[in-house]
Amino acid sequence: MREFKDIFVPLEMPILQALKHIEQGAAQIVLVVDSGEKLLGTVTDGDVRRGILKGVGLDAPVSTIMNRNPITAESGTSRDEAVAMMRSRGIHQVPVLDRERRVIDLITLDAALSVRREETIVFLVAGGLGSRLQPLTDSTPKPLLPIGGRPLLEITISNLARQGFGRFFVSINYKADMFRDRFAQGEHLGVEIGYVQEDEKLGTAGALRLLPTRPTAPMLVMNGDILTNLDARQLLLFHRQQGAQATMCVTEYEWRIPFGVVQMNDGHLCGFEEKPTRREFVNAGIYVLSPEALDQIPPEGALDMPALFDRIARTIGPPAVYPLREYWLDIGHLDDLRRAQEDVNLFQ
Repeated sequence: MREFKDIFVPLEMPILQALKHIEQGAAQIVLVVDSGEKLLGTVTDGDVRRGILKGVGLDAPVSTIMNRNPITAESGTSRDEAVAMMRSRGIHQVPVLDRERRVIDLITLDAALSVRREETIVFLVAGGLGSRLQPLTDSTPKPLLPIGGRPLLEITISNLARQGFGRFFVSINYKADMFRDRFAQGEHLGVEIGYVQEDEKLGTAGALRLLPTRPTAPMLVMNGDILTNLDARQLLLFHRQQGAQATMCVTEYEWRIPFGVVQMNDGHLCGFEEKPTRREFVNAGIYVLSPEALDQIPPEGALDMPALFDRIARTIGPPAVYPLREYWLDIGHLDDLRRAQEDVNLFQ
């Protein structure tokens, strides 16, 4: 019998505290139990992100976001049976319960997940001109600008390589030879890197048609000018659990209106809101696309990712949305580049 007390949490535990248990534990889950250690529900990283999309704050209790009817196994279930159950249900962990619903084991799909990562292609979009960062980009493509002494794109590749991803394609156009000179085939980073050459502007989605073969598993697509410590393993797991053919990462963008906002009703003033703060989820430039989603890319012409997602929504079904909790910075201006230099210690 295994010891699970480090992943047992009570109903009233704040989500933020439970999230620390999830991130620190190998199982990537917490089990919500009563005083008798009977299972009441489960909370995973995906449950937290779905709660964020619904506006649930991290100070709320885990009871507000937990899965109250998780898939479980009975005492005596073999490991092979549990793995088959997880694969068929698209889940990553299954608690094993006795007749009184007390947790006596937890079986995870870590080994199978590692195999899937080896099949995953990472596609990095790096063909843009980076005109907003001129004059720096007059001589160096934006994804190759140094952050803490290393090119931005190298930080991205190294972060994903540590997570077990080994197959990369980089779409290149502007100063394409500089990418090949820097990365070659990826040997010094312990990965395999191929290149797709854009001879004309194809957009963030159109370049995907240049892949030499159709992927056989969901692929990760990222803009090359993003600095993030995203856990892509959790993103891929979320994508599979949602049963979607495409997933878009979003991040919360906040801005303050520098004026007093007038509130009106039927042409009459009914109040003021002084310099309010607004928040919206915006496209983070990170995506997961299943092979069926790639089939929606037309054979020619430029196509940006939002347009591809519109096509997918109309023809296959609604894409999933994955809210980022991790560090994320779109390096579009000189101020962003300076901030990246200050935060680079997060990626050492």
